[in-house]
Amino acid sequence: MKTVRILAHQIGLVFKHGGYKKRLSAGNHWVWSNETVYVYNQGEPFLNPPCDLSLLLAQPEVAAALDVVEVSDNEIALQYERIAGSSTGLFQTILRKGRWAFWKADQLAGGKQYTYIRADLSQLTIPAEIDLVSLLPQPLSPYVRTYTVEAHEQGVLFVDWQFERLLTPGTYHWWKNNTPVHVLKVDMRQQQLEVSGQEMLTKDKASLRLSFFVPYQVRDVLKALVDNKDYDKQLYVAVQLALREYIGGLTLDELLDRKNDLAPFVITATAAKAAALGIELRGGGVRDIILPGDMRDIMNQVLMAEKKAQANSIMRREETASTRSLLNTAKLMEDNEMLWKLKEMEYVEKIADKINSISVSNGGPIVDQLKQLFVK
Repeated sequence: MKTVRILAHQIGLVFKHGGYKKRLSAGNHWVWSNETVYVYNQGEPFLNPPCDLSLLLAQPEVAAALDVVEVSDNEIALQYERIAGSSTGLFQTILRKGRWAFWKADQLAGGKQYTYIRADLSQLTIPAEIDLVSLLPQPLSPYVRTYTVEAHEQGVLFVDWQFERLLTPGTYHWWKNNTPVHVLKVDMRQQQLEVSGQEMLTKDKASLRLSFFVPYQVRDVLKALVDNKDYDKQLYVAVQLALREYIGGLTLDELLDRKNDLAPFVITATAAKAAALGIELRGGGVRDIILPGDMRDIMNQVLMAEKKAQANSIMRREETASTRSLLNTAKLMEDNEMLWKLKEMEYVEKIADKINSISVSNGGPIVDQLKQLFVK
């Protein structure tokens, strides 16, 4: 025989030839030499039993000392060590599917007790008693899917491809299982749609490229995300078609003259479509109208010709006015000898300004000589 000592926090199981015989509590015990004693710490899980757990549970004294937790498929169990003053306790571990055995509270040193929260993973909703703040991101993250809706967003929840509900800003958690869950989000702030570099033909077959922008804001999330797909692409096409309709109905000259009417036309033409998409348009405008190189050269030539014609017209008007003024002056001088003399003296003065020196000869009067020099 041999002596076996079992401590206060331990429990012993005696086996003979592979079969269970008895349980040993704290103290000194005599056992036969052909018997085997397995000693376990009661503060730990009952792992790797000497025989099948079902056989041990068939023994009343063993079954009474164990807490057995059965975790089925699509389930997990969260184990907590009960702490005074805490509703749940201190998290210990997650039990996956299978049979788990733990020593009961009255067998544990220090009076430890364990509680369990079961979670059905086939459902989506996570029980409220599970503290996700402390269990995420680890150790619960492999079992949970998380979606965040930012402060400037609204979300739409689809469960099994069916609309479920709207989601306001916040963080949402659901169990990870085979049920498809999708969250579509939309930015509720004002955004800007730009149709840039679109090649279009005017009524007179002139080719041009145009850039147009439209500020917009989503007002109805259900219309934008549930009733329609790719609302922004649909709005883009609607604006593009309205631009083509307006530009295709005008010649290039008419378009350039009436380009300020383009934005109001496009906004009016797309307002109904935007409303059906749950969108409010906030105006719009033309950023650029770009002509191809050859067309730009032609337009520059036309502009230069127009400016030259305007310059020639102005010059002709000035020449006519000058001639008319000279004619009027001549008529006045013809009728007034004094005015004629004044005009002569004016020209003499202008000519004298150009002369550096004058030589006077023959000893005649100076005034008569000057008169003969300048006046015929």
